[in-house]
Amino acid sequence: MIETKKTAIILGGSSGLGLATAHKLAHTGYNLLLLHRDRKSNLAAFDAEVEKMQANNVTVKTFNRDALKAKTLQEILAEIDQQSISVLVHSIAKGSLKSMNQDNQLLTKADIDITIHAMATSWWEWSSALVKHNKFSPTARNIAFTSEGNTKVWPGYGAVSAAKATLEALMRQMAIELAPLGITTNCIQAGTTETPSFKMIPGSEQLAAMAKKRNPFGRLTLPKDVANAVWLLCQEEGKWINGTVLTVDGGESLR
Repeated sequence: MIETKKTAIILGGSSGLGLATAHKLAHTGYNLLLLHRDRKSNLAAFDAEVEKMQANNVTVKTFNRDALKAKTLQEILAEIDQQSISVLVHSIAKGSLKSMNQDNQLLTKADIDITIHAMATSWWEWSSALVKHNKFSPTARNIAFTSEGNTKVWPGYGAVSAAKATLEALMRQMAIELAPLGITTNCIQAGTTETPSFKMIPGSEQLAAMAKKRNPFGRLTLPKDVANAVWLLCQEEGKWINGTVLTVDGGESLR
């Protein structure tokens, strides 16, 4: 079977950066496999977004499954069948925002373990499975989202910060070890973006106000700004970008 379109998998494709990326890739001709976790009350809104993607004459398959479970990964491998995957985007934003000094909401090792798996090592699990089963296409792009919290301290962000540091360490290692397979691996460090996961961070309104003042363009980063960066990395001209944390924040982090 000759494929006429490239296929992308997006882990966490129903909101925030993942959803914006799905729209961008669909608009530019990619077939999509979107994994997401949503309640029934949210599905109608998500289905409407999927219809917009399909209007670009692409195939969009959605799976309301837990991407962190081995069973889900096996189901997707079976679904792919003879397809090859040109892009894997990791956009899972599940983690603990507990404090390190509040007894009633004290961060535990279990919280940290769950967060690191969801937001970091699960990326390697999916990448490893696609490599093992020869599902990546030549010159595939492997991309995950990080944040400025990888090096800076925000109240309640300890577990997520540890996950982002792990994510970037895995990125560097994959960039070297998967390069012989033609795969490039990068992280995108988005500026402050008002996604559903960001709004769950304690003091997010204050963080957003501070970020807007820091940004030389006087606004926050938008999900579509980050989606545009994903698309740029997927172009032929982006094939020599490998092992990089690409900052997409309009200059916010310079201040």
